[in-house]
Amino acid sequence: MTAPARRRPLTDPDGPTDAQLLAAHVAGDDRAFTLLLERHADRLWSLALRVMRNPEDAADALQDAMISAFRRAGSFRGDAAVTTWLHRIVVNACFDRLRRIAARPAEPLPEDLDRSPALIAPDDPATDAVRASIADEVTEALAQIGADQRAALVLIDLEGYSMDEAARILGCAPGTVKSRCSRGRARLAVLLRHLKEVG
Repeated sequence: MTAPARRRPLTDPDGPTDAQLLAAHVAGDDRAFTLLLERHADRLWSLALRVMRNPEDAADALQDAMISAFRRAGSFRGDAAVTTWLHRIVVNACFDRLRRIAARPAEPLPEDLDRSPALIAPDDPATDAVRASIADEVTEALAQIGADQRAALVLIDLEGYSMDEAARILGCAPGTVKSRCSRGRARLAVLLRHLKEVG
């Protein structure tokens, strides 16, 4: 009896490329698109979460994006990397959802928000409390800048994309990305100046 064939790890250099997986999906391979998404799930989720700032909205936007990518795979021209194409679809889905959210009435925060239990027990309560407080303030400040500036900052400063890559994802010129980052950073500097004064 022969041993069952082992599935190649997604990071196997001899495995299919992203473009090959996408082409296989278009050709009718039922598993190819799932493998492609599994390969990039963490980064796509991180991008959606950082742009949307809310896990539930991020999950909805990511689901919209994956449905769109699944349906539009045949239109992929190959003039950019598959990951760039996927990131652009995610960003566009986030922008679409943000527009829909802006059009609906705001929901009030729960009254017991200050009594919500901590999700993770901190190792050093004092240090972790300071870090959590700073992270909350940065997240709150990001929420106060425009979605286009926030997306540019997320791609450049948090995801590590180059200006050219971010421009392809956002569908605009590199100069526009640079300008959005510059305006976004200037706005954040004002919103977070008290952190520098304390430090």
